[in-house]
Amino acid sequence: MNITVVIPTYNAGPMWQEAILAIKRQTLCPAKVVVIDSSSTDNTAQIALDSGFEVHVIDKANFDHGGTRSSALKFVDTEFVVFLTQDAVLNGLEDISQLLMVFQNELIGAAYGRQLPHFDANPLAKYARENSYGNESYITTLSDEHPKGFRKAFMSNSFAAYRLSVLNDVGGFPSKLILGEDSFVAAKILTSGRAVAYVAEACVRHSHNYSVNEEFKRYFDIGVFHSTQSWMLDELGGVEGEGVKFALGQLRYLCSLSKFYYMPVSFFSSIAKYVGYRLGRNYHVFSLAQCRKLSMYKSYWS
Repeated sequence: MNITVVIPTYNAGPMWQEAILAIKRQTLCPAKVVVIDSSSTDNTAQIALDSGFEVHVIDKANFDHGGTRSSALKFVDTEFVVFLTQDAVLNGLEDISQLLMVFQNELIGAAYGRQLPHFDANPLAKYARENSYGNESYITTLSDEHPKGFRKAFMSNSFAAYRLSVLNDVGGFPSKLILGEDSFVAAKILTSGRAVAYVAEACVRHSHNYSVNEEFKRYFDIGVFHSTQSWMLDELGGVEGEGVKFALGQLRYLCSLSKFYYMPVSFFSSIAKYVGYRLGRNYHVFSLAQCRKLSMYKSYWS
């Protein structure tokens, strides 16, 4: 199939070479790999060049989750575009081909793959991946029962593919979103009468061992995203009860592994997520400086 892979990078570190090797091993080779590097201070860009990738360097201050990815589309002249992140490592030899296979269904505008935890993932990171990325694939439209509510627009650009014509038709990724450019586009695709897909057979290794403070900041940003994009909640449904369900499920998971020493971290992490999210939903009551302090993505508040 005719595809381009796009990867935003910044100081990718030692995992970058592993991610590159995994791309090069794929049975479905992309026409090209486009790297948008935010002026890395290490050898990220040079490693990509040495690997035969097309590299475009931007100023670090100009990086934007949606805007940078949309700007990369001018370098894409293939039917499909696959987005990866620098810390997502394709798990097998046919992950890209498995993800692209679903587009034989002409109704599908976007698809995302399964994320497995990295080998060094702690139990909380492992549960987060198991909870969000199940082993059953699905195709959904706005009228389908599964998944329900806001979950219907779940999408992750750590490993996702788009039919370029559809992505352009819905306006591409928007600029000046704090995060969630992938879910934003998924919602646009769904409300345009098309479908999105989850392909459990296509896998990357991708996870984060977030601290309690990092979870607070991440969920503050999620709250900001939901507040600024309330139309998505109106169209798809809310997220009420999901946090409690996740927190209880995580505790049961820790019990099943006898990882009881992680329970206090799990408890405080859940509290931090809830408080961070509620504050984010009401970000407008804080000053710009306060929002920057509470946020993980501080450049958004520049």
